[in-house]
Amino acid sequence: MGFVSEPIQPSELDDLVVRMAGVGVRRGTNDLLAGLDWSVELDERWVVLGPNGAGKTTLLRLAAAELHPTTGEVDLLGERIGRVNIFDLRPRIGFTSAAIAQRVPGDELVKDVVVSAGYAVLGRWREAYDTLDTARATELLDAMGIGHLADRTFGTLSEGERKRALIARSLMTDPEMLLLDEPAAGLDLGGREDLVARLSELALDPDAPALVLVTHHVEEIPPGFTHALLLRDGHAVVAGLVDDVITSENLSKTFDQDLVLERSGDRFFARRR
Repeated sequence: MGFVSEPIQPSELDDLVVRMAGVGVRRGTNDLLAGLDWSVELDERWVVLGPNGAGKTTLLRLAAAELHPTTGEVDLLGERIGRVNIFDLRPRIGFTSAAIAQRVPGDELVKDVVVSAGYAVLGRWREAYDTLDTARATELLDAMGIGHLADRTFGTLSEGERKRALIARSLMTDPEMLLLDEPAAGLDLGGREDLVARLSELALDPDAPALVLVTHHVEEIPPGFTHALLLRDGHAVVAGLVDDVITSENLSKTFDQDLVLERSGDRFFARRR
């Protein structure tokens, strides 16, 4: 790890930002993922659903270049994992998760949480940022609806405000791909709906990066997301266009429950039959 070899030819990957072929991740005798084939194109917005232990976070860590596969091949942004310096690759990928939130110092100013992404650090120290950096951080906080909290400390924010601050941080480096691991987890109804609306705006922006959102709940799928992948026990149940994948039959198979899917406009709702 850490060396650079010949780059993957662009013709091999076309417009793919993620390509996984025969991917497996094993820990001890357990397969966290097995035989997974999956790809994401530049203009696609993916939601990944499945029960606890399905392999969703493992999948996202692979896509964030935080994890190497045990078997198979992973190509990210035209580079093959294992042949590229991952520290050069990671700034091109925005990633936010509960694990990252736990590492943010509680006394860190919100504006510093965002701007420090430029140096890939958590906890501002002696780094120097120019006016363009601070202006971009301000713009992103405003876009997330929390610009007025820029001078507050991270530890004083509500759960929803923290989630939005971390999404702003993940966009700071103008990434080519944005990965969101359960961004609505722990939010109340109002916080969830506000976040879904803002993620919908991002999904509908043609200049936004490719998006991959992990969730347990169909209610958290923002309008504008184009594709879905359902996982169970480390295996793909089905993948494709949202309207084709998010069905009562596919959800019942994925969650091992007799589920009924309902739809209102561009939103989904599921319940047990």
